Amino acid sequence: MSGLALAWEQFRFERRMFWRNPSAAFFNFLLPLLLLVLIASAFAGDDDELEVLVPGVAGMGVLATTFTALAFNLTVLREEGVLKRIRGTPMPAGAYLAGLIGSASLNALVQVALVVLIGNLAYGVALPADPLLLVLFTVLGLVCFAALGIAFSHVIPNEDAAPAYTNAVFLPLIFISGVFYSSDELPEALKAIAEALPLKHLIDGLSEAIVGGGGDAAAAAAVVGAWAVCGIVLAVRFFRWE
Repeated sequence: MSGLALAWEQFRFERRMFWRNPSAAFFNFLLPLLLLVLIASAFAGDDDELEVLVPGVAGMGVLATTFTALAFNLTVLREEGVLKRIRGTPMPAGAYLAGLIGSASLNALVQVALVVLIGNLAYGVALPADPLLLVLFTVLGLVCFAALGIAFSHVIPNEDAAPAYTNAVFLPLIFISGVFYSSDELPEALKAIAEALPLKHLIDGLSEAIVGGGGDAAAAAAVVGAWAVCGIVLAVRFFRWE
């Protein structure tokens, strides 16, 4: 069987495993959608708030389904010896990782699509002003955060520490990056931290694609792209099978 066929089989296996794990499906996939519905319902009729919230939750969905999911899952797989056993089989490493990352990437793409559709159908937020830009930023974001998630898994010492480590990054990041409100309202110190990190810029790009507004999409893409390159370098350099 070719490497591409093996990657496809691994991808199909990962899809089955994902939906058979209710807690993973809820926290990595359904939770951002639930937060969107709850918070958007509170601001129903406030177009300005909704136009901030929809791109913000879309960005959070990309973060949750790639960075958080991969960092946690790879730590568990490494500590339970699964990665070591996979390494000892005839399956090429690239095919295995392609299936694993492909499943997380599909979750991110579906997540963004659902957020946009819910925002439009339930709350009247216009469909994306620039669909191609939306696709480009979604793909750039999932590459960036997937790479950073793999790299971050090297830092997590064991399976028990995985939830604490991932949440220690995920929770502060979503609160300073403009997921639920404009990051322009933050104190200058927190705003400077958010500017240095990729999630705010991903949300800025998604916002430009969904609602427009004349933001600097090129600058946002450059920052997310730079983080993606750093993540890929670190993920490749320090990846461990055991």
